[in-house]
Amino acid sequence: MRTFDVSTRTDGSTVVLEVAGSVDAVTAVRLADELQAQLDAGRPRIVVDLGAVSYASSAALRVLLAAVKGARGAGGDLRLAAVTPGVAKVFELAGFDAIVQRYDDAAAAVASFA
Repeated sequence: MRTFDVSTRTDGSTVVLEVAGSVDAVTAVRLADELQAQLDAGRPRIVVDLGAVSYASSAALRVLLAAVKGARGAGGDLRLAAVTPGVAKVFELAGFDAIVQRYDDAAAAVASFA
């Protein structure tokens, strides 16, 4: 069984979601719920820290794409941080790099909103 966890913290007006484990068809629902909760709460500036993510399926891409659209529609954006090499490869193959900005760490992603 794959493990998954997501925790949330704020850094100024930006929310940082720290994701750990595998993001697949089952766990992506939890990630989607958390992202939507942030958007519903009026926090459209979102950084998703993927430094502890070992696997991301196409379900993860769908969830992140929907969150990007929601954040941009609300006047914010979604940025990715600390994407691991294996996950980065999935994003690159899917053309996701043309849609979402990636940063080496959460601090750099948060700073990019300034």
